[in-house]
Amino acid sequence: MLIVRSPLRISLGGGGTDLPSYYEENEGFLITAAINKFVYLTMHENFEDEILVKYSKTEKTRDVNDIRHPIFRECIKMLELQDESFEIQSMADIPAGTGLGSSSSFTTALLKCLHEYKGELVDTEKLAQEACEIEMVRLKEPIGKQDQYIASYGGIRAMWFRKDGTVDVESLNMSRETLYNLEDNLVLYFTGFERSASQILKEQDDKTKASDSGMKQNLDMVKQMGLDSKAAFEKGDLRAFADIMNHHWEIKKKRSNAMSNPRIDEWYDHAMKNGALGGKLIGAGGGGFLMFYSEDKVKLREAMLGSGLKEVRFRFENLVTRLIY
Repeated sequence: MLIVRSPLRISLGGGGTDLPSYYEENEGFLITAAINKFVYLTMHENFEDEILVKYSKTEKTRDVNDIRHPIFRECIKMLELQDESFEIQSMADIPAGTGLGSSSSFTTALLKCLHEYKGELVDTEKLAQEACEIEMVRLKEPIGKQDQYIASYGGIRAMWFRKDGTVDVESLNMSRETLYNLEDNLVLYFTGFERSASQILKEQDDKTKASDSGMKQNLDMVKQMGLDSKAAFEKGDLRAFADIMNHHWEIKKKRSNAMSNPRIDEWYDHAMKNGALGGKLIGAGGGGFLMFYSEDKVKLREAMLGSGLKEVRFRFENLVTRLIY
């Protein structure tokens, strides 16, 4: 049996500039971090002549083209395992559709698992590229490259998305004290709303492709905020980062009417009045997790507990998508 795990992520600045519709004209930049919440894949040989895949549903087939789950189907075809007999099962620490990059973490975990099954070594860059190929090219999802790359590389990373499609992945020059303070002062709350990132990102993608000046200006500002966040981290100025995060959320909401809703706005305002110095909704928007930076987490936790939100505690994760058994 093989067991592979891949980390989920939180975005720390510049999110949305990793879509081809933006970076092919302007170059994108963002900061993102892997966290210790994971997607898991288990795989073993099947002695019956068939492929069995299990997720929220169970599919059993002798023809890989009949698999309804698109990522399972395309990954198996990419690695040319359609004539093999095996069983694969997925599970995760966090539900899908909550803004933590679970789809791409699933894709990287699955590709890693299939490579291991074939006895092949795959490096971090190739794994990220293959995951992008599956989601963005074969499945034509209107998404970016952030999630596949951070799941493959782990840690806290600054990423440049070049016009030619290449990605430069950098480590931040952040002191250990700043890193620990950042980790200690970030708080995640699950809103209870699940959504499809593709629907919101498609609106951004369509507007960018149509040369919508408002969308380009919005993403230009978001990219600059990503660069400003990098400078704040490297100076150890986490309050400046909190201010940027708050401004980022206000700018991000202008991309789509589906970005937020009255309940999310109410929770956000309540947090800002009770110990949060900055915050935003993680991911494409519309639901998932609210993340806040707070130096008074006791006050914030008491306030948000009274609002009925569930906190999910986390740490940064330095380990990459990898075989654990």
